[in-house]
Amino acid sequence: MDEFNLHLTGDIHAITAANNLLAAAIDTRIFHESTQSDKTLLNRLCPPNKEGKRSFSDIMFRRLNKLGISKTRPEDLTPQEVKKFARLDIDPSSITWRRVMDVNDRFLRKISIGQGPEEKGTVRETGFDISVASEIMAVLALTTSLADMRERLGKMVIGNSKAGDPITADDLGVGGALTVLMKDAINPTLMQTLEGTPVLVHAGPFANIAHGNSSIVADKIALKLVGPGGFVVTEAGFGADIGTEKFMNIKCRYSGLTPQCAVIVATIRALKMHGGGPEVVAGKPLDRAYLTENVALVEAGCVNLARHIANTKAYGVNVVVAVNKFSTDTEAELNAVRNAALAAGAYDAVICTHHAYGGRGAVDLGVAVQKGCEDVAQPLKFLYPLDISIKEKIEAIARSYGASGVEYSEQAEKQIEMYSRQGFSGLPICMAKTQYSFSHNAGEKGAPSGFALPIRDVRASIGAGFIYPLVGSMSTMPGLPTRPCFYDIDLDTTTGKVIGLS
Repeated sequence: MDEFNLHLTGDIHAITAANNLLAAAIDTRIFHESTQSDKTLLNRLCPPNKEGKRSFSDIMFRRLNKLGISKTRPEDLTPQEVKKFARLDIDPSSITWRRVMDVNDRFLRKISIGQGPEEKGTVRETGFDISVASEIMAVLALTTSLADMRERLGKMVIGNSKAGDPITADDLGVGGALTVLMKDAINPTLMQTLEGTPVLVHAGPFANIAHGNSSIVADKIALKLVGPGGFVVTEAGFGADIGTEKFMNIKCRYSGLTPQCAVIVATIRALKMHGGGPEVVAGKPLDRAYLTENVALVEAGCVNLARHIANTKAYGVNVVVAVNKFSTDTEAELNAVRNAALAAGAYDAVICTHHAYGGRGAVDLGVAVQKGCEDVAQPLKFLYPLDISIKEKIEAIARSYGASGVEYSEQAEKQIEMYSRQGFSGLPICMAKTQYSFSHNAGEKGAPSGFALPIRDVRASIGAGFIYPLVGSMSTMPGLPTRPCFYDIDLDTTTGKVIGLS
């Protein structure tokens, strides 16, 4: 467990380094442009070689082509072309790219930079996100090849020029260097379960902010390895409101892969909470409601499961519900969930005991999934077409949550207008939302409906290939609780074994 969770593949380290290199490049470019003339900028961007000749580096031709400049020698540029090429003229207030770190540190959500005496005049507000919320993690999970990753990293938009044009990583000249930092991270790690089943571990995009799915590369490798008659089980993040919706509308669009069956995991305890059970508080004993039989509470909570089933079936796939059995669950409660799942349209609902018995406890689930895969009669259906407006896509997703409408802040309206004007309205939507409720309010359990979904802000991951609205108070940098898990983690200095991760 400790090796699996702590730096196993190095992906997060590479993403953190690449993300922060790009952040440094942004502020460095603003700093140098503020102190240099157009001619000086060009001369320093294209320094002379030993023979005194200046040339463009390969990555600079990407910007030249973007600007419609076909010249191949720096000295041939007109003064106007020098200005267009050398001066990005980044608008600091438009910068959306933030620094990242792999620690939940709420005090870095908003910071100011440029406070040093040598950076006088370049102070601006920014902040940190958690590393897995970086667009580079989303790129890693959605890329299909090394060449595709190079293009996606180069296309990432960090903000706008003062004229309102999007500025990319390739405009800053850093797309190639980002790819070098990520060249090993694109390779999945092959592991095995305790029973010897092969597992590919790859990518971990923040399921609230990004799409929360495992990588396309890992899926394609796995499908090749199992062959035409084999089965690949891939993860789709939180629930049908976030994980499945993003899996279908974003990942399947970019991968071209079509799922045959979806498994929704349910527990008696979670359904009791959705039925009106008391809040579970970390560090406190479970309330008796979760430890003793209460069929009525379970049945009340099954409205949540029913909506997840309906939402998933809408994509044209069969749904199998896996009910993870705890020692405190009773037969009456388990049967109530199974009956409710079947009544809601599930292809099957299976009681699972694999946590206690390993693969033997999930044989019935495997059989049900195999039947569900072989009995598909419909093609994959997306929730929305790509050629409608950003707002229409957001509202289609909101309706699937049960919302009656969407409320946009002034900032969200401004961003939607800008992204539409810049030509990005054809991208899919990736809602940044709590996983605890269909609504924006984590405390709204069950299957709420008739609420207005508030969109606080709208941001874009152009390289990854989606627009992401921030719903309600959703944060891109989590904070530590009063009692973080580090209280339980230590190292046995005699054996070298990690304590507290299991």
